[in-house]
Formats: sequence, structure tokens, C-alpha cells
Amino acid sequence: MGILLIGGKVVTAVDTYYADVRIESDKIGSIGSDLGKINDEIIDAHGCYIIPGGIDTHTHFDLNVGTTITTDDFESGTKAAIVGGTTTIIDYATQSKGESLKEALHAQHEKSAGVCYCDYGFHMGITDWNDEVALEMEEMIKEGVTSFKLYMAYKGNLQVDDGVILKALKKSRETKTLICFHCENGDVIDELINEAKIKNHTTTYYHAKTRPVEAEREAITRLLNFSQIMDTQVYIVHLSSREGLLSILDAKKRGVKVFVETCPQYLLLNDSCYGEEKSDSFEGAKFVISPPLRKDYDQEALWKGISQGEITTIGSDHCSFNYKGQKDIGINDFTKIPNGAPGVENRMGLIYTYGVVSGKISINEMVAITSTNAAKTFGMFPQKGTIAVGSDADIVVWDPNFKSYITAVNQTQKVDYNAFEGFEQRGRVLHEFLRGNKLISNGELVEKEPFGKYVFRKINK
Repeated sequence: MGILLIGGKVVTAVDTYYADVRIESDKIGSIGSDLGKINDEIIDAHGCYIIPGGIDTHTHFDLNVGTTITTDDFESGTKAAIVGGTTTIIDYATQSKGESLKEALHAQHEKSAGVCYCDYGFHMGITDWNDEVALEMEEMIKEGVTSFKLYMAYKGNLQVDDGVILKALKKSRETKTLICFHCENGDVIDELINEAKIKNHTTTYYHAKTRPVEAEREAITRLLNFSQIMDTQVYIVHLSSREGLLSILDAKKRGVKVFVETCPQYLLLNDSCYGEEKSDSFEGAKFVISPPLRKDYDQEALWKGISQGEITTIGSDHCSFNYKGQKDIGINDFTKIPNGAPGVENRMGLIYTYGVVSGKISINEMVAITSTNAAKTFGMFPQKGTIAVGSDADIVVWDPNFKSYITAVNQTQKVDYNAFEGFEQRGRVLHEFLRGNKLISNGELVEKEPFGKYVFRKINK
């Protein structure tokens, strides 16, 4: 007995065509016509797209930031991912000072095992570099971790210096792994924050002012120079600005191999969310993320970068803290506001609505940037990220005719607000399968037990 999706339009990163899709056990068994067998379950997909399940390249579930812990753990976060059409996430396991990478990975497995509704993998964040950690990078590959992360910001906590970056890039070249980078100049930001505090500038308005575009552009430029020197590829997370993109395009002309991620918040929200300079409103705390929100022209540049294939992926950077009880830790000092915002549940719908429906990108480009490119970049293709015979049956039947509005009241993620409150959404997940298991039927979550599996990622040759 299989499951047969009939009458839908199959969409991959490169093709769009009408076909039936038959799921056999946990794989896509066949694509074509007249595929039905006795006792197959038939699901009508007429008028809908059949797309690969989304892959979110950037989440932070059950993250302890010292003063508090994210509201969404792996259970609620991955359930929200499923509701939004994402069937695989890659979360960040971050090494603490004095901790080995193996210890950090073990702790992340303990948090996630048996509670995930979608499949999941890990990037490994490195904050305490030494010779042992360099050797452990090779050990991580044996554990299915093929990507790492270094921070060029958060001075005194996560930030690493240029020497560490060069050493890590050399090691990534040797191991054929990929390092993700948070690109902001932490030293510059630290100095700007100190100046703001001296002047008693402590409202959320100054979050963006102390993390200017120039700090992102400088860090990106520096990183890509290092990448060229070490002759290795890099991955830039959550690109927020036109100037940063221009630096990337310049480096690409010189032959630098760079993958680029942006997020829906940088495509759809701007720095007006932080309020006016003289305002005492704390609403802007909901949008305290790093890098901060930018200008409308930055949004336009990022959309253009997507349509021209210069931006590789769209991740949510889901890092949720309640507005009341967590964000308000910094009500009198913006530097104490926990950095992060929710987004895993709305990523696919926002890109469809404001990318595809608006005409900025095609449905194929949406599939590429929300799924296929992530699978290819992070060692999961063609197991995941496409509709093809033999691939995991991670399938979303997307109803393009549904219309709704985003609101925190109706969301699955546990946080007490939504950064996209009131945004219109076109389309929704009508049916969804994870490795052939039906999770959503007629728009409703029907699988009540989590059975997401750890994805053992491979090195891209």
C-alpha cells in the first residue's frame, strides 16, 4: 500500500510539470501517470503545487543565552516548522568556553532526541579555538556534522579573532567542510555601544544605530579577503544589507567561493520597527536581532540578489524570546534585550506570498532558496530538497488559493508575539509528508507524536 498524490503540479528548482507522485514507504517511488496500485491511499492535489519540504538552514531551539532560554525548544520549534511547510531544520550546537566540540554535540543531541517533529541536523559553533578543537573538526564529520560557525561579533563572548578565522579556514579546506560566519565587526559595535551608554542612549532605537551597515560590510569584506588568501569557500549567515551584498559580488568577481543566506525579516521589515529617536516605546524590542533590520533599499537589493542567484538560501534565524518576561529584561537598556525573533513557522508562506505571488521570484526559485540549495550546500541532496524518485518523501502539497493573515494568536510556535503580525499570507500547507508519514491533512496537523530523525550529513565532494 502506498500513497498516491494525483493531479498536482510538481515543482523542483528547475522544472514545473503536471504529474502524479507515488510514495512508497519513506521514499518517492514513482512520478508519472497511471501509477496507482491496489489499496493505495489517493490524495487529490488538483490546483496545488507539489513541492519538496522546506529546509531551514538556521534555527536556535532550546538556546541558553546566559540570562534566559529561548521559548521554543526542539519540540515546539519543529512542530511550528512542520506547520509552516518545513520538514528539515539545521540548528546550531554551540561550544561553550572550555568545552569540547564532542561535549557540545552530545548536549545538543540530548535536547533534541525523541522530541523533534521534523528531521534535523546541526552546525557546530566554535567559540574556543585550540589544537584539540582543530582535530575535533575531523571527528565531527564522522558524527554527520559537516558545517561549523564562527562569530565575528559579540565581543567578549562568542567573537573570535582574525588569527582563529585563518586557522579555521585552513582546517575547513583540509577537511572539505564549510564554515558559516556571523559577519559584523564586534570591536566597532562594542565601541559604539559604549558611546551610546555614555550619552544615556538606551532605547531600542539605538540597537540599529550601534550596529550600522558599515560594521557588516567591513566584516564581510575582511572575511572574503581571508577566504581568498586561504583558498576556501565560506557561508555568510543572515545577510541584511545592500552594501554587504555588493562586497560579496565584488569578491565573486575575484573568484571567491561564497554561499549566502538571508532571512524573511531582512526582506520584509525595516528599521522603522525600532521606533523614533525620542520615543520611549519598547515595542522595538520585538525586533532586536543581529544584524538589525535595515532600509527599504536593502530589501530591494536582497530580493534582486535572490532573483539573480547571488543569494543561496533563506533561513529563518528562529530565536524566540517572549516580549513579556524575556525581552523586557532590557527595558531600560537595549543591550540587555535577548537578541532574536521567531520565524520558522512563517518562512515558507512569506516567501511564497511576497516573492512568488508578488512576481519577484518564480515558484522554482522559491523551491531552490527554501529547500534545494540548502540540501546541496549542506550535504543532504538528493536525499532531501527535491521531488525525485528515490528521494525521501518529504513532500508539501501547497494550496495557492488559500488566503489568511499571520497572527500570534493562531501560531504554533510558543512565543507570545509574531514579528509579522497582520501580514497577509497567500497559500498554505494542505498536505505534508515527512519520509512518507502524513503529518498534515487538509491543513490540520494530524500526527501527534514527534518522530523526526537526525540527518547524518555528508561532505560535498
